[in-house]
Amino acid sequence: MKHLVVGLGEILWDCLPEGKKLGGAPANFAFHAGMLGADTVAISAIGRDALGDEILRELDGKGLKYLLPRVEQETGTVQVTLDSEGIPSYEIKTDVAWDNIPFSTEIKHLAEKCSCVCFGSLAQRSEVSRNTIREFLHHTPKDCLRIFDINLRQQFYTKELIYDNLLACNVLKINDEELDIVAGLFGFPDLSVEDKCLRLLEQYHLDMLILTCGVNGSYVFTPNQKSFIETPKVEVADTVGAGDSFTGAFAASILAGRTIEEAHQLAVEVSAFICTQKGAMHVFRKIRN
Repeated sequence: MKHLVVGLGEILWDCLPEGKKLGGAPANFAFHAGMLGADTVAISAIGRDALGDEILRELDGKGLKYLLPRVEQETGTVQVTLDSEGIPSYEIKTDVAWDNIPFSTEIKHLAEKCSCVCFGSLAQRSEVSRNTIREFLHHTPKDCLRIFDINLRQQFYTKELIYDNLLACNVLKINDEELDIVAGLFGFPDLSVEDKCLRLLEQYHLDMLILTCGVNGSYVFTPNQKSFIETPKVEVADTVGAGDSFTGAFAASILAGRTIEEAHQLAVEVSAFICTQKGAMHVFRKIRN
């Protein structure tokens, strides 16, 4: 029986210099977990507009299952600009469909069967979606992997929001820049990178903490072990969705029974491949499964 894996939060169009690409961290996560054999569902909301219609056609074409209620707000878009190294910055439109994900009986039933859910801070900038995410987490089984991919964007987070989600998750996914922000907010900015991670792991009783550091490698910490892998050198097209592909591949691998080291290695390979592509959702048939 396949594990049910859910990406819960924003779905949107990334408007890149060469055109728009389907994105949103939770949807990206679900897509990549599905590439490694998980039964995945993207949960968000879309508008009653042409961009919403396009999202449905795109997801159908990619074979990604979804629960996307249509709401009165317009489908979300993000203006993405890339620097000389392909690193993106984002201008995220507010009061859009994914800010208004309604909780429903169907969402509750998915939560009750869920083996792994990935959620972030961005979709919790609005009360409606924040409450839906919290209700979903409340109805998940005790052994569900609840991955908080912190995903700090612009001004759309607070210390209180981060704290609440650290208590709600059992796996934290964070990058090096976000780690510095969190350490500053919570009063331990002067610790080493490793000690910052161990502090969060212990203080919030996490099962795992995943830290990505761009070209400087990545770590997976558990209470009893540490895995570090260097980042492969590849020709970067852009890094949009690279972190989401890492998390999706890692989660699917853990659910499939791989060790921390095996799951980490596969996540690094998938993420490196995504960096060679433009946009976030690409089939990686050349990656071992």
